Amino acid sequence: MDPVSRDLDRKTMDPWPEKEATADLQTQMGDMQIGGGDDMLIDGYDVVDEKQDVAEITPEGSTDEPTDPMADDYDGMRERILPKLPDLEPEFEAINTWRIENYRSMTRKERGPKFECGGHPWRILLFPYGNNVDYASLYLEQAHEEDDKPEEGWYSCVQFTLVMWNPNNPSTYSCHTANHRFNAEESDWGFTRFAEIRKLFAAQWDGSGSPMVENDIVNITAYVRIYKDPTGVLWHTFENYNSKKQTGMVGLKNQGATCYLNSLLQSLFFTNAFRKAIYTIPTEHETEKKNSAWALQRLFYLLQTSDDAVSTQELTHSFGWDSKQIFEQQDVQELSRILMERMEARMKGTEAENALAKLFVGKMKTYISCINVDYESSRIEDFWDIQLNVSGNRNLDDSFRDYIQVETMDGENKYFAEGHGLQDAKKGVIFESFPQVLHLQLKRFEYDINRDAMMKVNDRYEFPEIFDATPYLSESADKSETYLYQLHGVLVHSGDLTAGHYYAFLKPTTEGPFYKFDDDKVIPATMREALEENFGGDYANMVNGAGVRNPYTRTLSTKRSMSAYMLVYIRRSREKEILVDVTEDDAPTHLAKQLHEERAALERRRKEREEQHLYLYIHVVTDDNFKAYQGFDLTSWDTDSSLPSSPHMYRVLRNSTVGEFTKTVAESLQAPSDQVRLWVMVNRQNKTTRPDQPLPDLNMTITEAYSRFSGRDKPFRLWAETAAAAENGKALWPNTSPSPALAAPILIFLKHFDAEEQSLKGVGHIYMKRSSKVAEIIPAIQHLMGWSPSSDSASLSSMTSSGLPSPPSSTTGPSVQLYEEIKHSMIEPMKAKATLQQAEIQDGDIVCFQRALSEKEASVIASTGRYTDAREFYDYLMNRIMVQFAPKIPTEQRDHTFTLPLSKKMSYDQFSAKVGEHLKVDPTHIRFTTVASTTGKPKQPVRRGQAATLHQILNPALSTYANPNQRSDVLFYEILEMSITELETKRNMRVTWLPEGIVKEEALDVLAPKNGVVQDLIPLVQRKANLSDKVVSALRIYETQQYKIIRELDPKVVLASIPDHSALYAETISEEETNAGDEDHAIYAFHFDKEPVKTHGIPFKFVVKPVSTSTRKTKRVLAQTLTYLQGEPFKDTRERLAKRTGIKGKQFDKLKFAFMSRSAYARPTYLNDEDVLYDMTQRSDDQLGLDHVNRMRLFPAKVDSIFIR
Repeated sequence: MDPVSRDLDRKTMDPWPEKEATADLQTQMGDMQIGGGDDMLIDGYDVVDEKQDVAEITPEGSTDEPTDPMADDYDGMRERILPKLPDLEPEFEAINTWRIENYRSMTRKERGPKFECGGHPWRILLFPYGNNVDYASLYLEQAHEEDDKPEEGWYSCVQFTLVMWNPNNPSTYSCHTANHRFNAEESDWGFTRFAEIRKLFAAQWDGSGSPMVENDIVNITAYVRIYKDPTGVLWHTFENYNSKKQTGMVGLKNQGATCYLNSLLQSLFFTNAFRKAIYTIPTEHETEKKNSAWALQRLFYLLQTSDDAVSTQELTHSFGWDSKQIFEQQDVQELSRILMERMEARMKGTEAENALAKLFVGKMKTYISCINVDYESSRIEDFWDIQLNVSGNRNLDDSFRDYIQVETMDGENKYFAEGHGLQDAKKGVIFESFPQVLHLQLKRFEYDINRDAMMKVNDRYEFPEIFDATPYLSESADKSETYLYQLHGVLVHSGDLTAGHYYAFLKPTTEGPFYKFDDDKVIPATMREALEENFGGDYANMVNGAGVRNPYTRTLSTKRSMSAYMLVYIRRSREKEILVDVTEDDAPTHLAKQLHEERAALERRRKEREEQHLYLYIHVVTDDNFKAYQGFDLTSWDTDSSLPSSPHMYRVLRNSTVGEFTKTVAESLQAPSDQVRLWVMVNRQNKTTRPDQPLPDLNMTITEAYSRFSGRDKPFRLWAETAAAAENGKALWPNTSPSPALAAPILIFLKHFDAEEQSLKGVGHIYMKRSSKVAEIIPAIQHLMGWSPSSDSASLSSMTSSGLPSPPSSTTGPSVQLYEEIKHSMIEPMKAKATLQQAEIQDGDIVCFQRALSEKEASVIASTGRYTDAREFYDYLMNRIMVQFAPKIPTEQRDHTFTLPLSKKMSYDQFSAKVGEHLKVDPTHIRFTTVASTTGKPKQPVRRGQAATLHQILNPALSTYANPNQRSDVLFYEILEMSITELETKRNMRVTWLPEGIVKEEALDVLAPKNGVVQDLIPLVQRKANLSDKVVSALRIYETQQYKIIRELDPKVVLASIPDHSALYAETISEEETNAGDEDHAIYAFHFDKEPVKTHGIPFKFVVKPVSTSTRKTKRVLAQTLTYLQGEPFKDTRERLAKRTGIKGKQFDKLKFAFMSRSAYARPTYLNDEDVLYDMTQRSDDQLGLDHVNRMRLFPAKVDSIFIR
């Protein structure tokens, strides 16, 4: 059985309307004419892929040509149904007809005769009864046999049409066309639903007067054209595509929505001089993930040396980005500028200083030049990139001419020249120099006033391969070196404002071709793909004008969704310097070393995973671990392996013996192997893990020992005992299984609680007889601790016949209290007169002891908040948590985050005292704030007076579901200027200070007395904003709600009467308002967006005058004009509004003004220049409305600006 044939339409019929489908397909086919019929629609063609199309199918449909050629007119049919594709060069062509004379007698799958095209055999593959469908299935197949396979890597780019026709009536035919890249894996391609079987035998085919298959006879003709592949990837499916092998370069992985970042990084990477400059930043002593320069160096080095696509996670982590930034498309220009700023800051004081400025910085002059007098005001500024208008411009030169166009300032807009008065002047911008690498940002996204939203500009906009910037330089600019620029990169956006994709076309070398950098793929590209296909504009050769479906918005459009948004040009005279070769030797040596170590570690882990079934991991705890450990049991099995108290983990071959493993452990302990004995540790029912018995047989394999002494899928844990005594070099071990059993020694571990040091640590182990009294443990303890000055150490080290040390006869020393550590929550005092058997002591039990304290000693220790009893300290350990404290307002100079071990049972005062002790600050001046688990930002302050434990503060029980969205191991802290008690008498209030009208604002957070008045607020605002007494004397504070003024606050207004949802503004009372006449009155003004209920912005107070300013002056001069009281026209009022608000220029011109009544149902009355606002605003509740776009509404999802840590 032959392999199942591939097809283009494996799914069901697409439900598109005919016009839409035809339009999309025709667009993909370029200028190709479409053959007859209308039932060949392919599912999936409602998506237009940006990538090179793999196959293109022409559905049947009528044409506009007056006559159609007959199917037996092969040359005419070829011109009609297989027109040549633009920008591709045909290499070979062939036409072959297969005559079928027994259609109904054919088997399920039939192949036509072979024919040759391009030096390779081809044939037609037919499923006469359908390939699992009710349609005849027809394919073109590469006809190499098993013994005649083509060379490895063979492929052929084929455009073909298959025609089924009636030889008796050649006007009866059906045809379909496709493009495909044939290779060994995809050796056949065609049409599963070529023609419906029942229609083939109908009396006539589509009104042609005859059936398609007549008397079981039908012809099938294959028209085949093979094209040269200009890029090596023509119609490639990119399955198993290897960028490194194909192009020698690798791409960047997309983390979610970081394609915009990938395209920018690739353009910077292939600006070789930039890469070299980044490599020169000294980072060998700052190799940490928070260092963005180090992360960028690593990324560039990996792009330069890796064989696979590189991840950007390290870089975005160094930026301080979390998932919010990763899955939110940012502004590329803003990102580029901030990245440059960060790298510039890293380069300061190093040999790389100013390296980026030399590459990317040009100079422009902003000027105002008087026409009639010799006076010019100008300012020269640096620029890193240039933003050019796309809308209204046809090409790059149009945009530059638009950028430097001169504005004439005359009439009412004359310029005041110092020493010359008001003068006609010219205002504009001109370039003094362009950088070596010119970044041009094309403004593809603009606000559409008709749609009231930001929209993408998809107009056609052309840019050249070579650009001459000389015409846009000032006359005084240095033009000794040519300003011709070579196109180096085209960064493309496909889609619209809400959904899309970014990729880049870059030219890495001066003479080489362009490549398409599409996230993890690097693909060779043609000049047409890099330039013309990214001009935007309308699709060519549209059929019926239906448009092409956007792959991201799923909407039809006649304009291309892909267009350039950023261009990178390199100065031709500096091209060799900019695109200088960069080798591995140029990269910092520590990068290669680190990556080599990391790759070696990865290889070790890979090998370990492969061999994992041969090994077993064994955890071994020693006396040294026990002595370094503070906690329950002998050790903690889950702690950091680098701690001295952590057990050592061994990777042991399963078929090795216990004796061999014992030798390995002895070597690590630097002890003879015969002086080390391994004990099996078991999990007791009380959830403790203790030694149970020694491993009896050293010849036993590790697998046997694990199966016998440890449960399945449980960790294998051992305790390594080192012999305390030796005789003739041979270890003496106590006999753990004597007869009778009562004489068997018991292994007991000893822990010491030191009340002074507040520590609980192991001191070692001893053996005791079961019949021994509990009190007999004390002499051994006193000796181990050095508390018994007259004890004989030799007697302790000597062994009795039973293998037990003889306890010293003297009990001189401090009295000792003994406790048995039964389990974590059960620490019981031991009775001195009871035997160990009566006390139910067994192997592996732990006895805790402490020196008995006098009342005075206990009182002193307790007064400092420390524990005096071992049981209390055990309780602390059981409730101990490690809490991280981070400053609420971090500083860049130093990280003041720290971690403290605290008890869950601590009160607020107790844990604040610990924090104060660490910070060396009065704990009453520290305020704590909980941390939101999802954002890591401050949540709410912790109240000092609440009767809650630390556990309750960190784990608030909100409901049955207990989902507080709060971190249970972190608190923010801030050091206050006042105590918490005093702070609780204050109220945090935000007052926005307006220094210049309403265009500038400064938010001030002040702590005002809760029971205070507005007068108490004024000095706080003065101190925060650093205001003079003169300014404060004319200060006004007003309250707003829903962006409208509610009231001006009298100094005696009680602060408690101001609700939390109100916003407060402070401003200096204007001179106009101070000098207002008796006839003048003031109204409140607010901002809205089309509808008065959609308020926004900063409201303000405005003086309305009955007479214009010019008329007032006339009244003062001429008494007879007193009778002429013409109201101030709104044209003059507008000028005063511009001065009052501080809004100027085009931004002010966009404002529409409306008279508004206080009524909730009032409609705005828009004002003309002739209207008199004074006559309209006679009621105290009348207001002025400023109608303009709410800029904050345009970007609701992007609240925070982009940042790089």
